[in-house]
Amino acid sequence: MSSVALNKICIVGTLLGFAHSSKRSLTCGKHNLFPANQVMEDAKEHQNQFHVEDDENEIVSESTAIVHGEPLQDAAGPPKVDSEMEILHEKEDKLEEAMQQYEMAIAYMGDDFMFQLFGKYRDMALAVKNPCHLNMAACLIKLKRYEEAIGHCSIVLSEDENNVKAMFRRGKARAELGQTDAAREDFLNACKYAPEDKAIARELRRLAEHDKAVYERQKEIYKGIFGPRPESKPKRSNWLIRLWQWLRSVFYWIFRRERVKAD
Repeated sequence: MSSVALNKICIVGTLLGFAHSSKRSLTCGKHNLFPANQVMEDAKEHQNQFHVEDDENEIVSESTAIVHGEPLQDAAGPPKVDSEMEILHEKEDKLEEAMQQYEMAIAYMGDDFMFQLFGKYRDMALAVKNPCHLNMAACLIKLKRYEEAIGHCSIVLSEDENNVKAMFRRGKARAELGQTDAAREDFLNACKYAPEDKAIARELRRLAEHDKAVYERQKEIYKGIFGPRPESKPKRSNWLIRLWQWLRSVFYWIFRRERVKAD
């Protein structure tokens, strides 16, 4: 039986809830399925096989060349990928491949499976499951699937409310969606547990710069709407015209006076 088929049987078995004990082996026909602790070991193998961390300590894929946008090369030939679009598709393919492994590892330890674990066995399972969720979140952020990334981080925080990496990655996803207040809250909470972390400080600065830019734009908009009206400048009158009007009124008054005397 191929490993893929066996993995599928284990996933289905986990979802059906026939993992009754953390030490009990599972059977299906003639095939001996994995005991719970073996499931966790296999999940660890899947996790360790398909990840590498980038400069910000985020798990993205197993190929550093693809992650950083560099085309793959033969030892004595030009790059295999010529266009940036092909490089992007290659990166996405690698991320999707890594995500499949994380999804498989998470499926091993579904809700039914986790419900039956207690004490150290549950802690062991979470030590494997939570990093898989965090790695999934990192891949989803790279693929701009921010809502899904937030969901995976929230799952981790529901089990481990002090998980700094989950706070940080959820904050990044929220910031990309424009949820600046929620993102700032995540970053500030993460900063409490990792005050010296440069990545957290950098994201907080970005939010501050974003808020300042938004404030300046709003200030310019409202300035035109609610700003003071410009004072109207008095019109300059020609003093010669005003003098002529005065003289004309004087002559008219004198003329009327003389006419009255004549009558």
